[in-house]
Amino acid sequence: MLLTSENYYSREANEEYLSVSQYKDFMGTYGKPGCEEYALAKLNGTWVEAMEDSTALMVGSYVDAHFEGTLDLFKAQHPCMFKKDGNLKAEYVKANEMINRCERDALFMQYMSGKKQVIMTADMFGAKWKIKIDSYHPGKCIVDLKTCQSITKEFYHPDTGHLNFLAEWGYYIQGAVYQKVVEINTGKKLPFFIAAVSKEKEADIQVIAVEQSLLDEALTEVEHNVSTILMLKSGAVEPMRCEHCDYCKHTKVLDRPIWSSELIGEV
Repeated sequence: MLLTSENYYSREANEEYLSVSQYKDFMGTYGKPGCEEYALAKLNGTWVEAMEDSTALMVGSYVDAHFEGTLDLFKAQHPCMFKKDGNLKAEYVKANEMINRCERDALFMQYMSGKKQVIMTADMFGAKWKIKIDSYHPGKCIVDLKTCQSITKEFYHPDTGHLNFLAEWGYYIQGAVYQKVVEINTGKKLPFFIAAVSKEKEADIQVIAVEQSLLDEALTEVEHNVSTILMLKSGAVEPMRCEHCDYCKHTKVLDRPIWSSELIGEV
């Protein structure tokens, strides 16, 4: 299957290729645990998430669309962003402010000045992978644009301690996969950067270099998990439910009462 910008997110492409977002649907991140049954339902089309229901995702997609040069099309495809008088809702006015903050910083725009939305594929760990790079500087670096609540916010988990937003949302995994796919295609192992902009009252910006040791660690994790995902996609094993995601809530069938002590699970 030849991937293009038009079919990159299609069901057919997702069935044939693994992507970072699909990987995280199955395996999860610290911030959003995975759910195997949800991931398969999303893959086969029996569960469709309405992006309009998630303002946070929409704002991020709005900023992405601007930097890839498709904002007019994005606006046309998402009338939910507009008030009845035709003006943008407050969240997207804020997105424009975030964009303006990025564009008045020379270093940020230097990193975002690479080739936009570059698609690459590669065979890796027994699976076919696809990636789409926000800003690709051939022979120099890979840059991914991220919107976030706060660049400096810390996330705490009892088993891991304090994490930054890259670890919380699996961006080390993304960097590791992107770096390896580019290396397979070009023979060059390029540094990976996050160009981040926050959604705070005063938008914060930062270009973040990801340490190679963290990318190597994340790639080892991916290699370990790919075989399980492939077995799930092929139907060789039955998927497990997380019982916490929207899909599991929607499809839950009660079979017994539970004890009050079961409400918060194991701590």
